Amino acid sequence: MPPATILRVDLYGTALVLELFGDVIAKGGSAVVIASQSGHRLPALTTEQNKALALTPTEQLLALPMLQPDQVTDPLNAYQLSKRGNALRVAAEAVRWGKRGARVNTISPGIIFTPLARDELNGPRGDGYRRMIESSAAKRGGTPDEVGAVAALLMGAEGTFITGSDFLMDGGVTAQYWYGEQ
Repeated sequence: MPPATILRVDLYGTALVLELFGDVIAKGGSAVVIASQSGHRLPALTTEQNKALALTPTEQLLALPMLQPDQVTDPLNAYQLSKRGNALRVAAEAVRWGKRGARVNTISPGIIFTPLARDELNGPRGDGYRRMIESSAAKRGGTPDEVGAVAALLMGAEGTFITGSDFLMDGGVTAQYWYGEQ
């Protein structure tokens, strides 16, 4: 998929949903955005880039210089930027949603055994996925029920003190990526 399409769907689309829901969310409401461990693999951005991804008005977001086709040429980079942007926008939106008495958070899952992940494991990137799983602390992929349990916490009565947060749940894959031996 072309990088521009990934940015439009994964970054702009999420920003638009956050904006529109944030305009109507009821007091006591809560939402969870599914981001990705991929956003945690992106090298550090500048403070200005973080603020731009978090705060640029939705309709101007894709015009940011850092998101132009000459800057984002790789689909993986587009996905990583989108998912990092999702977590940053949720943090910023939490401030706005909080004024309405509502909360919003992100979950950044790693490899979760869904039909899509099973297809990926059997596809051209399968070896890389298996290496990620094997080198992780958990030595396994996650389940949809595990993601659901975190979402239930974040959206339920036990999570009312949590907003604007991003929960990385990848079995230690990202820790291995940044700090492991390989």
